[in-house]
This record gives sequence, structure tokens and C-alpha cells, in this order.
Amino acid sequence: MFVSTIMVRNQTAKSNFLRTRRLLQQNRALSTYSDQKPYWEKVPQWKDVSNDEFISYRWQLHNTVSDKYKLYQFLNQALPEKLGPTNNPHLAKLRTKDEFIEDAVAAIKLAPMAIRLTPHILSLVNWNNPLDDPLRRQFLPLKSGIIPDNKHMELDSLHEEDDSPVPGLVHRYPGRALFLATSICPVYCRFCTRSYAVGGNTDTVAKKPQKPSRKRWEVVFEHIANDESLQDIVVSGGDAYFLQPDHVREIGYRLLNIPHIKRVRFASKGLAVAPGRIIDNTDPWTDSLIEVSNKGREMGKQVCLHTHINHANEITWITKLAANKLFKHGVIVRNQAVLLKGVNNSFEALSKLITTLSDINIQPYYIYQCDMVKGIEDLRTPLNEIIQLDKELRGTLSGFMMPSFVIDLPGGGGKRLVSTYEEYTDGVATYKAPGLPGIKGERDYTYHDPKPVHAAALEEFRQRQRQALDSGATLEQVLAQTAPRAPVIVDRPVAVPQRPRERLPERRLEIPNEQPAYWPQQESAYTFAASGP
Repeated sequence: MFVSTIMVRNQTAKSNFLRTRRLLQQNRALSTYSDQKPYWEKVPQWKDVSNDEFISYRWQLHNTVSDKYKLYQFLNQALPEKLGPTNNPHLAKLRTKDEFIEDAVAAIKLAPMAIRLTPHILSLVNWNNPLDDPLRRQFLPLKSGIIPDNKHMELDSLHEEDDSPVPGLVHRYPGRALFLATSICPVYCRFCTRSYAVGGNTDTVAKKPQKPSRKRWEVVFEHIANDESLQDIVVSGGDAYFLQPDHVREIGYRLLNIPHIKRVRFASKGLAVAPGRIIDNTDPWTDSLIEVSNKGREMGKQVCLHTHINHANEITWITKLAANKLFKHGVIVRNQAVLLKGVNNSFEALSKLITTLSDINIQPYYIYQCDMVKGIEDLRTPLNEIIQLDKELRGTLSGFMMPSFVIDLPGGGGKRLVSTYEEYTDGVATYKAPGLPGIKGERDYTYHDPKPVHAAALEEFRQRQRQALDSGATLEQVLAQTAPRAPVIVDRPVAVPQRPRERLPERRLEIPNEQPAYWPQQESAYTFAASGP
């Protein structure tokens, strides 16, 4: 009895000590943050939010825009009555707040990705001139900006499901595999290469999610442990930011303790879209990452974080503090960007991005050619553009700052340098992937540039959009009724409507008084199934 009492008192004292230390660390951090300018004060509804509130990951989650109701409320306050000009002829007719909001809400019904926008990202968009803003283009589609897809576009353009020996593990390359631990992200990018699985169902796509499940994870761990050819595992999804801190440690330690695994990479866009979490001392996610990184270093194995920043405007003083914290604790951070039309497809934009990343000790790792994913034709650039940018940038930067310009080959050919094509004529490039085993290393892989959209084809497409919105059908269903579908090599899932569609009002939106819960239960940051698929 006496010993038990002493043990309880010791545990209580230790807990109180840790709590006090964390509060002191937080207070010291907040005294530093108070000197920084709140860049979110340009957004009317957040102009009085303190620095420590905005940094808080809990506050970011609570104020994330994750449905059309919240989007309407945000835009109605953030947008001016009259919009700034645009260089995009497809968007020229959008001149007022109401026109922008109506177009954005309509796009949500037509796009393959759901929306989720953190306050960090929303506060960095120039809402006085949002039409051409590089951040708006990445995360918030507009109906008038969506153009017809190339007939070769697919939801799973990389055929990841074909390379999955067990659910949630993509094993394409010799020695490496991709562990899809979750299918949820802090934001949803329009151009997501896993739009077939990531995020909630949309009006155009029924998703095939990879939710956190211990039963599913055990199958993945068993496969990795039994395949001694594997040395390198990428933990992604979705986004590793949506793993519980305990699960970051669990996954990290399980992988590090497999003798033949030498490298573990956690993939997360969190540093780009909610960087405050990294420096929020009340949130243990970063502590878990640092702990796993240190454990790997003790074992002579490498653990690193791969993030995804596409434009220098995404980097703020919070991002810099977060990157510096990771650097001080020895966490290796690399960046993978995607070349996107109207976002970063210029020498100036890429040069500034690469330099800014290097200045905060984030290694510019890859610049990807945009994947051939459905619904994002307005964001794709022709292959000759990325090849030319590679030529122009090379020699202007130190060698260790120069990223590799790569293409992830459609059909599952993996990454290749963009300049290593076998043939490139009339907007069609052919590649080979001799490093892959079997038939995959022998076949050809084809990438198709975006094609110019002629006025007649665009007008017909707009009519189909209106028909889809008016009828409640999906855009895919309407297009399938009016045009032959391109032949495919492997059957792909077809979007199936999950519920009756509501008719979109012609002008202003009617917003109900009762709003949905601020964070959908099925996509909670810390939802974890003890069993099940």
C-alpha cells in the first residue's frame, strides 16, 4: 500500500512537471510570436485572431472550410463586391462577388476532389484579385475555368491499384514501396494523383478510401517484413499529418525494427498548409516525428519528411519557424512540387520557390510534370515547357539546390527525368522504364500534352455542365451519354451517384441556419478503426 502510494505520487509529480515544462515552452514561444505580423488580418473574419490562436492546429481544424456552406460563408465575407481583372479569358465574365461564389459552388459539384481549405491557405489568397491567384488555382476550382479533359485522362492515371500486392501498399519499384496509411489530408489539392481514393465522395467520384485500420496495417507490415528486397518505405496516404502522434511512433518503430528497412519517409503537406502545428508545443505530433527520426539515426537508418509546396507565397514566417525547428532537431525535409499552369510555370516563380525553400533548409527534391488526372486540364502544361524550364534553371542555382524535373509515367511506369523521352512529336511523348521488372520494363508509356480547346467544343462542354447541374446527374454521366468513351487497358471504377442531387439555385445561394458539424466525424483527425478493412 505504501509503495503504491509513493508510485502514484511520483507519477503525478512527473506528470505535473511535464505539464509545467510544456506550458513554459509555450509561453516562451508565444512571446516570440507576438512580434510577428499576422498575415491573416487581411481576412475580415480573422482580423482579430491572435498569433497563438492562429498557430494552434486545433484552431486551424475548427476553422477549416470543408463544405459548400462554409465556403459560402467565408467567401461572402472575404470577397469584395467587385473583383480584380484576370488574364484568363474563361474567367473574364466573373466580375462580382456573387458571380464568383456561384461559380465556385457549382465547381464543387463538377470537380473530382472535395474541398478542404485551412485558414493558413485561405489567408494567403489575394481575395481582391482571386481569379488569377496561384493558391486559389491549386485548391478552389471555378466552373468557368474547368475545360474538357484530354480523352486519355484517368482518375488513377498511375495505375497504383495494379501495383498493390495488398490493400494500401503500392510496390512498383525494386526495393521501394508506398504505404498508404490513411486517405485524409489537411487540404485537398485539385490535382491530386489519388483523386480515386483521397477525401470524401463527391458528386462525380465514389472514392475507394484507405482509412486507418489496425487490421489493414498489420497485413501491410507483414508483407513488408516478408519481402527482404524492400529497403525504403514511404508513409503517405492521404497525409501523415492525419495520423495520431502514437501512430506516427508505432509505424515508424515497426518499420525501423524490420532489419532490411533502411529508410523511412513520412509524406505530408502539413508544413505547407498548417505549419503552426510543427511549432505548437501543445501538439505532440512533431515530437513523435522527431523521436522516430532520432531513433532512426541511432540505428544508422534515415527518417525524413517529404512535403509539398508549389509556390513561394505559401511560405510565411510560421513556415520558416516550423522548418527551423525541424532543422534544429535534425529532421531531414525535402520538397516535391508540381508544375501547374498559372501557378509556377515560369522561370521567376520556380527560381523564387527553389531559393526560398533552400533558405529555410528544405531540400528542393522534385518538380513533377502534372499527372494526367481527370478534371484538371486547365492546370496542365505541355511537356516542352517543363523541359525548357529545367534547361533555363540549371546553372543559375547551386547543384545541391537544383531539383530533378520528373514525370510519373501514366500507366505505372514510375518516375523518369522529363528529358529522357524516346520520342516527342505532336504533343505526344513516349517513354520507357527499363529499371522496372518484367513486362513493365519493356513496354512504352505515353504522355499526352493538353490540347487547345476550340470555341465550339468549349461551348458544347459548357452546355453539358449546365445539363449536369440542372438535372442532378454527374458531369461524367452526362458526357457518357453524348460522346464515346476512350478505350482503356484496365477497367477503372465508374462514378456512381450516392444520393439524390439537389438543383443549384440560378443566382444567390440559400444557406440554412443550421450548419453541419465543423469537422465531419468520418474524417476526424484522429479516427482509427481497431479492426475491419
